Amino acid sequence: MTTITFDTQEAVIKLKAVGVSQEHADAFVRAIVESQNSLATKADIELALSPIKTDLAVLKADSVTLKWMMGVLIAGVMSVIIKTFF
Repeated sequence: MTTITFDTQEAVIKLKAVGVSQEHADAFVRAIVESQNSLATKADIELALSPIKTDLAVLKADSVTLKWMMGVLIAGVMSVIIKTFF
């Protein structure tokens, strides 16, 4: 995972400027920093989705093959039906 840059000192100063106490500002900024450790980046998501994309590509290729096979099967059955009754 990638580290996200966050200026904690500037955040504390801005919070204090709007009337938040030093203790609350520090606690709030610590909570933000700790929560950023569990964020997923675009690269993390792409890495997790890579095997799924591969599986979907295989399924898509199989579905195309099945469509062709069903088409040929239906054409064969229709030709037998037409030959039998006409």
